[in-house]
Amino acid sequence: MVLIRITSKVFCLFLPAVLLVFPEHALAIQTHGAPEGIYVHQMAHIFFIASLCYLFWDIRRSSFPIKSWRYLQYFCILMILWNIVAFTGHIVEIHIDSADIIKDNGYLSIHIAGPITTIKLIYYVAKLDHIFSVPALICLYLCLRSLYLTSVAEEKE
Repeated sequence: MVLIRITSKVFCLFLPAVLLVFPEHALAIQTHGAPEGIYVHQMAHIFFIASLCYLFWDIRRSSFPIKSWRYLQYFCILMILWNIVAFTGHIVEIHIDSADIIKDNGYLSIHIAGPITTIKLIYYVAKLDHIFSVPALICLYLCLRSLYLTSVAEEKE
C-alpha cells in the first residue's frame, strides 16, 4: 500500500514536469477540416455547454449537502467558460492568417505579428483556454476524491 502511494506521488510530480519540459505538442486550439469539421466541433461545444448547464442546475436544485457537490458545480462553471473561450477561438481562427501568428520556438514562444488588431488579440487570448480547463479538472478531481473519502468513511461506520 505504501509503495502504491509513493509511486502515485512520484507519477503525479513526474508527469507535469515532463509536460512542462516538452510543450511543443500542447496546442490549445485544434483545427479541423473545412467546413464540416468545424461545424460539428462547434455544435459539440454548444451541446457540452448545455449539458454542463443542466448538470449545474440539477445539482443546485437538489441541494446536496456535501462539499464535493460544490466542487462539481465549480467544475461545471469553469468548463462552461472554457467552452465559451474555445468556441470563440475557433470562430476567430477562421479570420486569422497563418502569417499573423509567429511561433519561434514552439507553443511557449508565440507572438502576434503587428499591427495588433482586435481579432488577433482575441485569438491570442483564446489560445490561453487552459486557464479555465486546468482548474476545472482540479475541481473535478477534488469532487471525486471527496466523494470517495465520504463513501469510505460511511463503509467504516
